[in-house]
Amino acid sequence: MIYPIVVYGDPVLKKPAEDIEKGSIDVKQLAEDMFETMYNASGVGLAGPQIGKSLRIFVVDGEPMDEENLKGFKKVFINPEIFDEEGDEWSFEEGCLSIPGIRAEVFRPEKLHIRYFDEDWNEHEEEYEGLAARIIQHEYDHIEGVLFTDHLTGLKRRLLKSKLTNISKGNVKADYRIAIPQKK
Repeated sequence: MIYPIVVYGDPVLKKPAEDIEKGSIDVKQLAEDMFETMYNASGVGLAGPQIGKSLRIFVVDGEPMDEENLKGFKKVFINPEIFDEEGDEWSFEEGCLSIPGIRAEVFRPEKLHIRYFDEDWNEHEEEYEGLAARIIQHEYDHIEGVLFTDHLTGLKRRLLKSKLTNISKGNVKADYRIAIPQKK
């Protein structure tokens, strides 16, 4: 099932997501749906809040970035916890399915250590670096209620303010289904 992608301005994107209790939902089906939704939108990562579900789950597949070290980098992260980040911060231009049409340079540490469950509820503790770490950091931010624009300088955010406002009002073009924030 392909979900619409929730866009900037929806409160679900700004609040920390809830842990998933084992057996409470079909995480295999949810992960499959999330991969299908992500591929439909040509993304390399997708988090629960981006499909309107405030759950601590995200999926990644770095293969489309066509980087040698991302071959076979396809994973499901359930209830993840980044417990260490290290190395020099480096800049890379990021985009986000929930913020269509906007890209910006974001600085992040080059390595991370993460603990998580996969879709079979096997626990993993792993280290990632480079682009794999960046994809995980970006998606992890989503389940913490943080968007990549939150990492930008105040000046850069002010320069993007009108574009972000337009996205929140639905005045945006995307090549995939989006869910516009509801007016209160």
